[in-house]
Amino acid sequence: MITPARKRPRSGRTRRIALAVGLAGLMAGFVAVTSGPASAAEVLVSQGKAATASSTEAAGAYLAAEAVDGNNGTRWASTWSATQWFQVDLGASTAVSRIAINWEAAYARGFNIQFSANGSTWTQAYATTTGAGGQQSIAVSGTARYVRINLTQRALDAYGYSFWEFQVYSGDAPPTGTTRLLSYGKPALASTWQNDVNCNPCSPDKAFDNDPASRWATSSTNGWVDPGWISVDLGATAQISQVVLQWDPAYARSYQLQVSPDNVNWTNFYSTTTGDGLKDVINATGTGRYVRMYGTARSSAYGYSLWEFSVYGTGGNPTAPPAKPADPVFPATRLVFSDEFNGAAGSKPDTAKWTYDPGVPQNGEVQYYTPNSENASMNGSGSLVIEARRQDYQGRQYTSHRMNTGNKFSVQYGRIEARVKVPKGNGLWPAFWLMGDDFLQGRPWPYNGEIDIMEVLGRNTSEAYSTLHAPAYNGAGGYGQKYATVDLSQDFHVWAAEWDSKGIRFFLDGRLVFDAAKETVENTRGPWIYDHKFYLILNLAVGGDFPGPIDATTPFPSQMLVDYVRVYQ
Repeated sequence: MITPARKRPRSGRTRRIALAVGLAGLMAGFVAVTSGPASAAEVLVSQGKAATASSTEAAGAYLAAEAVDGNNGTRWASTWSATQWFQVDLGASTAVSRIAINWEAAYARGFNIQFSANGSTWTQAYATTTGAGGQQSIAVSGTARYVRINLTQRALDAYGYSFWEFQVYSGDAPPTGTTRLLSYGKPALASTWQNDVNCNPCSPDKAFDNDPASRWATSSTNGWVDPGWISVDLGATAQISQVVLQWDPAYARSYQLQVSPDNVNWTNFYSTTTGDGLKDVINATGTGRYVRMYGTARSSAYGYSLWEFSVYGTGGNPTAPPAKPADPVFPATRLVFSDEFNGAAGSKPDTAKWTYDPGVPQNGEVQYYTPNSENASMNGSGSLVIEARRQDYQGRQYTSHRMNTGNKFSVQYGRIEARVKVPKGNGLWPAFWLMGDDFLQGRPWPYNGEIDIMEVLGRNTSEAYSTLHAPAYNGAGGYGQKYATVDLSQDFHVWAAEWDSKGIRFFLDGRLVFDAAKETVENTRGPWIYDHKFYLILNLAVGGDFPGPIDATTPFPSQMLVDYVRVYQ
């Protein structure tokens, strides 16, 4: 519940680096966005070629050429309308085998791809109305000099279309459906590792546990030196096609990826001297039982640290990670939790659904959350009333209420919504939010993750906040959005989050106010730690670091009214 004001990200730093290693040696500078390896016979033919588009989002910015420049930190973006197009001139008639698109959050649900020999007469090579964004690898067949994507249906009605890279390949496309995660839960070694009050423990196995909130780091006593390395035993010889590195800020500017048959003799299959941290998706091929990241130049005075080191390919002796639940199809309609707060006047919140959460709060707040729901009850008209009072209690001068569904209901993915009327007044801080349920098993904040669906500051009830908190972005550095709206204290409003494996989209009264796309977060801020269960929280805080102090104008008692809370999947 510690939220900054952040703008919707309009730029990013995705890196997709692809190399093929064979008899001819390293083939450097080859960029791809695909979940499989690049075939030695496949060639990227669109990079650096002339590109045009129906529009750009801003004059002189987000140009068409930026989607074929091989730089996943630049992108093309259209104006905010439904019908747009983008095309690239390959320069000569070319046999096209595959299209790879790395979408920004503003992706297309409906689009088609067309080929042309002359730029005026077109034939259709592919079409869809169910595009899901992210990284798409589309097998096609035909010969063309010009390749066009016609964009017909937006995923985000408030925006246009945008992709980091649009790539056209010629030759034999890579196989699909044959690779899998090979490194999960496998034995790991490192040059050193940290185990102290700042990182306890940051052992090498933490990079292979499929948990993006845990990490490996070199020792703070003898590991902040070059070189530094971490390796994994895949259990048997494997054919590696992709490595994904999610770096902590202590990243490598120069490093190699290496394979070995015996954990002694190592062969490079990828190297860089221009690493820039965050997320590296490296499409490179190598064969071996052991895989190692060998860092040779640190980015700072600190050591090396990775949240996740994921190796994909075939062979090895893989262990399947726990399966994720299926993504909901929105609009989700299956009600899995609700409280309509329809009890008689004075009745208390249902303890079969809610746990009262008393005590002294955090964040510099001045209230005491009373036990036994002294400050929360039904009003008899279909609403829960959470009341902040000027009241001496346990050494504090103010009381209020906080309750959660911990150990009673938790959820992974779905639509979570509440209809709420917030109070107005300096220092008041109503919130509807979620905490990772591993917090209840002792995992400290922010490693468990926090999803703030709604926070409003009583000093200005014409704006609200939705924010994510994680180890790499939290508190005043959380990943979020402040948005202007009507005076929220005058009536009830519906806040909702639609959450799946691709991200979380936040809504106010049906209007999208913030889109936290997983790919964007991983490539601009740090690990995405929200693919597990969370529980729900309602509270009304008084004072604190974020809302500021109360004053003589703050009304007491003040009430936060909740009409309902519902969760759909």
